[in-house]
Amino acid sequence: MRTYTPKKDEITRKWYLVDAEGKVLGRLASKVAAILRGKHKPQYTPFLDVGDHVVVVNAAKIVLTGNKLDDKVYYRHSGYPGGLKETTCRKLMETHPERVITMAVKGMLPHNALGRAMLKKLRVYAGPDHEQQAQEPEPLTV
Repeated sequence: MRTYTPKKDEITRKWYLVDAEGKVLGRLASKVAAILRGKHKPQYTPFLDVGDHVVVVNAAKIVLTGNKLDDKVYYRHSGYPGGLKETTCRKLMETHPERVITMAVKGMLPHNALGRAMLKKLRVYAGPDHEQQAQEPEPLTV
């Protein structure tokens, strides 16, 4: 018996709207990553991008448990000697709250070209308004 692999024209993509207000970061990110990968679909294939699009609103109202706002540190490097920069989660939430969710989801996706393609289907907005009204995303409770 041969293994079923969905063809490109057999993959249907839906749009989901997730409200992050009052949600815990890690729990929300794991659900969003599963939807981006397509693990909720019966035709899920680990080596294909069969996932759906996700729009996350109210990213500024996400909740972190414990002391993570002050203890969690995000690092980035410029590529030059001594170019390591660090930012606490509290400061990142004040300046760019959508990046906190994006980086949490990115860490839960494959670390290759497939994961980068999946991450392009994620749109995160700090406030309640988003630009994807035309796609009519259906609300998703996480």
